[in-house]
Amino acid sequence: MPSLFRRRQIWLPTWWGTLLLIAFAAAAAVIALRQLGSFLAPTDPAIGRDGRGASTLIVEGWLDEDGLDDAIAVVARGRYERVVTSGSPIESWREGQPWPTYAERAADYLRRHGVNRIPVVPVPAPRSAQDRTFLSAVVVRDWLRQQGSAVDAVDLFSGGVHARRSWLVYRIAFGPEVEVGVFAARPRRYPLERWWATSDGAKSVLDEAIGLAWTKCCFWPPAPGSHEERWAVPKSPA
Repeated sequence: MPSLFRRRQIWLPTWWGTLLLIAFAAAAAVIALRQLGSFLAPTDPAIGRDGRGASTLIVEGWLDEDGLDDAIAVVARGRYERVVTSGSPIESWREGQPWPTYAERAADYLRRHGVNRIPVVPVPAPRSAQDRTFLSAVVVRDWLRQQGSAVDAVDLFSGGVHARRSWLVYRIAFGPEVEVGVFAARPRRYPLERWWATSDGAKSVLDEAIGLAWTKCCFWPPAPGSHEERWAVPKSPA
């Protein structure tokens, strides 16, 4: 009868070895956590096929005034030919609110504060059951395609630690044929390098880390061009 078991020699750490491994793992975790804020707020502009960078800057319209001011500075330094502002309807009603969408609010702010050398075009997204950032990306993607000029690279301007998640979602929406770069507005309420030192920083960074993890593992985009891509629900029969 053939043998069902075989003896093998394995190496296991001693107690001191185990403590040393735990110490190394703890040190690595602390270093990673310290860098988490900067990781979530990247700056990595597109290069483009010709090496000249992107000609279109997409600005997320929900940014506050400080974030939009940072976007204005990026426009002034860059070689952009147009700015596109994205965003869904403004849901919190305010008496006398002049803008129906965040896209239009941001476009108006940019124009009034000096971005008048190049076109600033609001491309608002409709209300939908879809993830708002993804839907905004889809609407901007489709608008750019309708302009009739081939776009191989765009830059996205987002807010602080939300930037990496928006960057991922825009890359999903645009697909591999378009290079998507990113700029992140710097948070004013807490330092990225010491985000854990304030409640605002800890809440923002940890919330966005969880959101990024969920997007990476659980967000499955609908087929490009489908009804579900815009509305997140199957099209009802006519």
